[in-house]
Amino acid sequence: MKVLHVITGLGIGGAEQQLRLLVRHLPAESEVVTLTNPGPVADALIADGVTVTHLGMAGNRDLTVLPRLARVIRAGRYDIVHTHLYRAAVYGRVAARLARARAVVATEHSLGATQIEGRPLTPANRALYRATERLGGGTLAVSGTVARRLVEWGVPEHRIHLAPNGIDPAAFTFSAPARLAARTRLGIPLHAYVVGGVGRQVREKNFDGLIRAVAAVPDTHLLLAGDGPEHVMLLRLVHQLGVADRVRFAGPAEDPSADNPTVPELLAAMDLFVSPSPEEAFGVAVVEALASGLPALYVACPAVEDLPPHDAPGARHVEAYQLAAAVREERLTGPRRLPVPAAVEHYAIARTAERVMAVYEAVLDPGAAAAPAPAPETAAVSVPEPASPPAVAPEPTAAPAEK
Repeated sequence: MKVLHVITGLGIGGAEQQLRLLVRHLPAESEVVTLTNPGPVADALIADGVTVTHLGMAGNRDLTVLPRLARVIRAGRYDIVHTHLYRAAVYGRVAARLARARAVVATEHSLGATQIEGRPLTPANRALYRATERLGGGTLAVSGTVARRLVEWGVPEHRIHLAPNGIDPAAFTFSAPARLAARTRLGIPLHAYVVGGVGRQVREKNFDGLIRAVAAVPDTHLLLAGDGPEHVMLLRLVHQLGVADRVRFAGPAEDPSADNPTVPELLAAMDLFVSPSPEEAFGVAVVEALASGLPALYVACPAVEDLPPHDAPGARHVEAYQLAAAVREERLTGPRRLPVPAAVEHYAIARTAERVMAVYEAVLDPGAAAAPAPAPETAAVSVPEPASPPAVAPEPTAAPAEK
């Protein structure tokens, strides 16, 4: 089977990293097209032996990308065109239909209750999403929560399939030597109690709230991994609170071009993981922390919330205003490593790849049903034939701002 993945960009980000991990585990010949920003993840894919094509899209309204993308699809004779992220989904579905591709599916990576990909939802971008969604054979949701949000948007339930984000569990197995090496490299005292957070440093992630929480708990250190537009503001806040000696920043661990500790090494250096974001589509970082044996606090994490509580006993929900009290409570308990919970194996990337392949086979043979993979309150087991294309391509002016 030959698959073309179309994504908005390939800078450091959760969807981009998930695409790379998925391509590694799919039993298919995969190629990737990025509409814009062929960043570090593009370099990593190329290092993996994957062909990456950059279309140089100038912005959301660059309609010239449609014929260019259609030509790539037509020339490649792909069995499946698989889009990732909003802009790629809008343009990719239309281009695939223009190229008369055999089948097209999309993964919805980042649909929140009030935002998509970090930008506020509007009636216009919702309408454009629904209009182009009909051009494909179905939509894969990365969590049951996202599946329910798609239904609320008006996407027919039978077109939605659950294909959760995944991790490679073995990669996150706790290592005492890695803990020692990471702490030494980052200048963290070996016997310090370390709270950690991993993610893109944007306002929506609430890392400023985590900094304030740790600052309120004496004799507690904080390790933040990632980068983003809020990085300077977070540095300023650390100094304003007078806790610079207790806070360490690490660059984006996912950047293969930088000499940074890897995510497993960073997690090994931590004693408590905290995800302070009030809105998430999945919560991969929490699952990775659980795979490392860490206790975890989260404000929002569909990956955990969509499972029975006993599948992730080391993860605990807290409200944002409770972060300081929860960190203080964990600090009193002291450092500990927990058994790896069932949730980690549930989200193994190999299982995700199997679900994705089942959807591919279903859209190529509409008479067959995809393998059952129901989300709570979401059937998500069959995919109908694609609807007929509209007479004209949808007006793309309502797409979110440049990613």
